Amino acid sequence: MENTLQKPLVAGVQKAKRAPATRRERWTWYLYDFGNSAYAAVVLLAVYSAYFKQQVVGGPEGARLWGFSVGIAMFVVAILSPVLGALADFAAKKKRFLFMFTSLAVVFTALLFFVREGDILMGMVFFILAEIGYRGGQVFYNALLPEIAEPDDMGRVSGNGWALGSLGGIVCLAIVLALIMLVKGTFVIRISFLITAGFYILSSLPLFIYLRERKAPQVLPKGESYLTVSFRKLYRTWKQAGKLKQFLLFIVAFVVFNNGIMMTLDFASIIGVTLFQMTQQQLIIFMMIVQVTSVIGAFLFGKLVPRIGTKVSLVISLLLMIVAVAGIFVVDSMLAFNFIGALAGFALTGVQSVSRTAVGQLAPEEKAGEFFGVFSLAGQISAFTGPALYGMLAASIALGYQRQGWEPLLAEQTGIRIAVWAMIVTLAVGLVLLLFVRNWKRAEIAAD
Repeated sequence: MENTLQKPLVAGVQKAKRAPATRRERWTWYLYDFGNSAYAAVVLLAVYSAYFKQQVVGGPEGARLWGFSVGIAMFVVAILSPVLGALADFAAKKKRFLFMFTSLAVVFTALLFFVREGDILMGMVFFILAEIGYRGGQVFYNALLPEIAEPDDMGRVSGNGWALGSLGGIVCLAIVLALIMLVKGTFVIRISFLITAGFYILSSLPLFIYLRERKAPQVLPKGESYLTVSFRKLYRTWKQAGKLKQFLLFIVAFVVFNNGIMMTLDFASIIGVTLFQMTQQQLIIFMMIVQVTSVIGAFLFGKLVPRIGTKVSLVISLLLMIVAVAGIFVVDSMLAFNFIGALAGFALTGVQSVSRTAVGQLAPEEKAGEFFGVFSLAGQISAFTGPALYGMLAASIALGYQRQGWEPLLAEQTGIRIAVWAMIVTLAVGLVLLLFVRNWKRAEIAAD
């Protein structure tokens, strides 16, 4: 069965050659990552997560509600992304849907400016909507990768995208850090969300202007709507994915280890604030260090994939990630925490970039959007379960120790440390599952 699935789509017929992507088109794709990584750096990692936990909510409840907010956003995107991926492929409108989700992220990132102490519901709703826009756009952004890079070049192009994206996070964080050092108080923190929104949209515009979608739209069958067609194609995609054993094995492994990745990403600042009482300036510097090593990791793994293979590159990055996370148990100073953050940034970007490359290599080219939709769904499932699990686990342990008479800060720190085991276990189990993926060649499927 596997050999049958890997035969050409139509015997004796060669696929039509498409126009190669220009240098400018690739740079517009990189620049989009430059902008949306600023959102990730400021909102998810360095500023809003800590601001929400400490100022808007406070205490262990802040960690729980942060994990809950991330989980809600991921749940919504998990439902939407595969359907929209199928729709975008059929209508050849990846850019249109990417623009819609980008606009949603930009608008509600800017509206975070109005969230103040005690505005818990507003802070959750605005963040959830911004996160839906940010995450929802990823399926369409990722699905453009096969249109600008051939399979053998995907590792390098994907790595370049991650590297330039991480650089965007550094630049935006540097701007925010300079303002926070000049002006004290929470007002300048809220201003940083307006800056991030502007940074995001300005970096995204070149892609919408210059990058061409190369796949022609398909004719809508009589009596069908885009919604019914997308559901029908989604059903076929899942059915076909089930037959592509290597792709399915990878997706299962990815769902598991990505739980640990998402826990680390979404709670890095909260861990720093809780364990080491890091100030906002110190958090930004910490995240800038993480972003710098992320650039190095993205470039290095982009070079490694063509030389040592996708699987080996992913195994190495996961092993490094496990070492970095385990370091939280032994570090006892802010300096040491910065060192393990640097290692985590290097490894984490490798995991994410190489995983995206793996999908581009394993998925049938003619259904890239649909299979990236499946990949996005897998990512959203783990992005929903991972942070929600970590937040609830850390808060439950902390509150349990408080009921036993422990001092609140010590109880919260203990809960944060114990919950780290959830990161390590998911990363390790995902790594073991990844070892069962044997064949990394692109599969081809029968025509619809």
